[in-house]
Amino acid sequence: MSSHGFQTDDSRLTSIKDRVLACERLSADDALALYCSADILAVGWLANHVRERMHGDKTYFNVNRHINPTNVCIAACRLCAFGRKKDAPGAYTMALEEAFQTAASGYSEAVTEFHIVGGLHPDLPFQYFLELVSGLKARFPQVHLKAFTMVEVAYLAKRAKLSIAETLRQLKEAGVDSLPGGGAEIFADRVRHIICDHKIDGDQWLDTARLAHQTGLKSNATMLYGHVENDEDRVDHLLKLRALQDETGGFQTFIPLAFHPDNTPLEHLPRTTGMLDIRQIAVSRLVLDNFPHIKAYWQMLTPKIAQIALRFGADDLDGTVIEEKIYHDAGATTPQGMRRQELVRLIRDAGREPVERDTMYRPVIRTETSVTVAV
Repeated sequence: MSSHGFQTDDSRLTSIKDRVLACERLSADDALALYCSADILAVGWLANHVRERMHGDKTYFNVNRHINPTNVCIAACRLCAFGRKKDAPGAYTMALEEAFQTAASGYSEAVTEFHIVGGLHPDLPFQYFLELVSGLKARFPQVHLKAFTMVEVAYLAKRAKLSIAETLRQLKEAGVDSLPGGGAEIFADRVRHIICDHKIDGDQWLDTARLAHQTGLKSNATMLYGHVENDEDRVDHLLKLRALQDETGGFQTFIPLAFHPDNTPLEHLPRTTGMLDIRQIAVSRLVLDNFPHIKAYWQMLTPKIAQIALRFGADDLDGTVIEEKIYHDAGATTPQGMRRQELVRLIRDAGREPVERDTMYRPVIRTETSVTVAV
């Protein structure tokens, strides 16, 4: 394919361009060069080239609802403004009926996904989570349940004295359809010791994802950037995800998450800049050549930066996301939810074609009277 329109004074990008156009895999050195280059437009051109090669003008979104059943958490991660100790002010745990009512209150036949994540509760039995999932599946059989991060799964396994593989099997049997990508943060031990010392380590996160994929559950993957990590840590993180995807093919989407320092023990750190946000999207698209989708999560990036990201490698904007607590507790000022029509407008104004999807990226066909998923 032609490199028409590509211009740069950065010689490192010229050689990377040749590999990108030849569909060759980029190295760790290439990834570092992309992070370091001052020519953000050339980096964006390359990422957009790959994005359009894979998806053309299509930009995906879904109609989803977030359910956070509890914010009680035994961990005290310095990156988190959501978790509370059991008896702290603002701590909550939903009774099962309350969780079902929360789901129902935001439900219409337009909703195709419930996204369920919460804290690592010291007392809730594994049975609570199995009943939460099976109860939601019984009440909303057509809704995809994307539930429990690798961190939560590993914690539930430990509490229930089960293997991670058996825990995943029981969750799947109860009705879990796929796993979200949270809790990955940054895999490097040095960074994890500072920001999330109470969580499973990077290798355990990857091992849990591997077992999930082997169980037949697809998952997403994330990276939290813009805190105490450096470019080498980010590259290491991306390459580890790429290697696991080579092995299992189980990741659907990569979601770079911009760190929000407000109300956390790291609130002295500055927020990410728009330049870092769009660079992170672009580098992710270029390095993760085996990931089908890169998501610009508008809740964290702001709708405006997410819109720009659609020209820097992203092909997905997430969804309508009613009542998202975790990043809003950390000071996110984006609206709690966005109407479907507004998402469509953002995508069209970026010169892209909106495609409503379900969690598995099958197009959703909507009429006045019905919603069907194309298979």
